[in-house]
Amino acid sequence: MTTARLRLRELLGGRGLITAPGVFDGISASLVARTGFEAAYMTGAGTAASGFGLPDIGLVTQTEMVDRARMIVGILGDVPLIADADTGYGAPLNVVRTVREYERAGVAALHLEDQAFPKRCGHLPDKELVAVEDYLRTLHAALDARQDESLVVIARTDARGPLGVDAAIERGIRYSQAGADVVFVEAPHDEAEIERIAREVPGPLLINVVWGGLTPELPAERLAELGYRIAIHPGAALAPAAEAMLRALAGMRGLDPAAMLPSSPRALFDLMGLREWEQLGERYR
Repeated sequence: MTTARLRLRELLGGRGLITAPGVFDGISASLVARTGFEAAYMTGAGTAASGFGLPDIGLVTQTEMVDRARMIVGILGDVPLIADADTGYGAPLNVVRTVREYERAGVAALHLEDQAFPKRCGHLPDKELVAVEDYLRTLHAALDARQDESLVVIARTDARGPLGVDAAIERGIRYSQAGADVVFVEAPHDEAEIERIAREVPGPLLINVVWGGLTPELPAERLAELGYRIAIHPGAALAPAAEAMLRALAGMRGLDPAAMLPSSPRALFDLMGLREWEQLGERYR
């Protein structure tokens, strides 16, 4: 058991909201640790963009994500790291290896989603899901693979976009009943949906507060009051860092950066070549 994992378990047992800013490289991890946050979130989108210049559409591998997690854990020390593990990178056997590798890297928690591979950012359209029973096999494999029972396994459903909020809640309930430590219903569209998810899905809940995304940002006190235990903010450092870099580089070239500044996840991923990758995908569909 690591101090960071035990600390996260302790925080989850309380009644406050754990605010976890997105980290994706050494400087973002260092700054989150120095500013005193209780936890950090290794964002898959940020890792794809900052580490590899790629959009968040399932192009980064398990090994690349684990390597980044290990480096970030070393910087954060006792600050718990919640890590994006995408779909688990394959069948249940692959999920077992994924959990073991993330655990050895020192993360305090990881989340696995019910999208079909290749996944897409939760705030992009055209997501495809696996069947509930297929995801439950993924979840059971993850829970069984833990060597350290203090490792937090988070079940994420992306059903809100393609199937609607009723299906997302139904899946969230199933995943909680199957033993997930925390349930993450991605991309509720308004405050009423946020409230309904908190009311109907049992157990600790995670909410994803995405810069320029589909989910409205509510005060931390309100989220805690509703029953949410973790709020991840994947773009909190990434978006302003990208904007600052664009402004600086455009200034060096004497250009107006306004046309390039992103205002949504889609616009940020376009800077990483999303349109070109989508065209390739259509070619081989």
